[in-house]
Amino acid sequence: MSRIYLVEDDPKIAELLREYLERYDYELQIAQDFNAILEEFEAFQPELVLLDINLPRFDGFYWCRKIRTVSKCPIIFISARDSGMDQVMAIENGGDDYITKPFEFEVVLAKVKSLMRRVYGEYAVEQNTNYIERLGLILHIDAMEMEYNDMCIPLSKKEFLLLKEFMQNENQVLHRNHLLEILWDDQNFVDDNTLSVNVTRLRKKLEELSRVDAIQTVRGAGYKFVADWSSES
Repeated sequence: MSRIYLVEDDPKIAELLREYLERYDYELQIAQDFNAILEEFEAFQPELVLLDINLPRFDGFYWCRKIRTVSKCPIIFISARDSGMDQVMAIENGGDDYITKPFEFEVVLAKVKSLMRRVYGEYAVEQNTNYIERLGLILHIDAMEMEYNDMCIPLSKKEFLLLKEFMQNENQVLHRNHLLEILWDDQNFVDDNTLSVNVTRLRKKLEELSRVDAIQTVRGAGYKFVADWSSES
């Protein structure tokens, strides 16, 4: 069941959209705190966002920019503002599509399905092999460096190999023997201590980016990379 996060301050419209989309097996969460949209987004981890422009305190353009700091998930603006400039601003601020109110529910569903297919389904473009991204943390493959909030940190070869494996298998326990095979080097001896040292170094570099507890130790097995890390920032 695909998850959709709806940011709409009209409770009637929000409830009608929820009821309609849930008929088609979408799990829809309606925003509750319009001062904490980003926090709700990160907790729910949706695959698509439906976002109004006119909202209490901060507008939809603001929240779209905030979401784009941590995710590339599709964002569809739904708004009564129908000027061409609003649609341009929606795209320039990170939106993927725009629906004008009043709308037909069938149009919303069609747009949702289309974006889901394009991003996750049969029309999805093969993932860019030059980087891997998880919740705003970007691993640049060619440069062997990681980036978060525009701050970049270079990685050693072994740190890079470990982080790549972790990010490609998030929330899965990776056993020590498997990780030792990843680090295997015909020219230099790789043992269990080598793994521990490089995991420790990688953790410290992640902490420099305020990504604390991203790599968790699973006693008796190995390590696990988690996407819902805590932050010291």
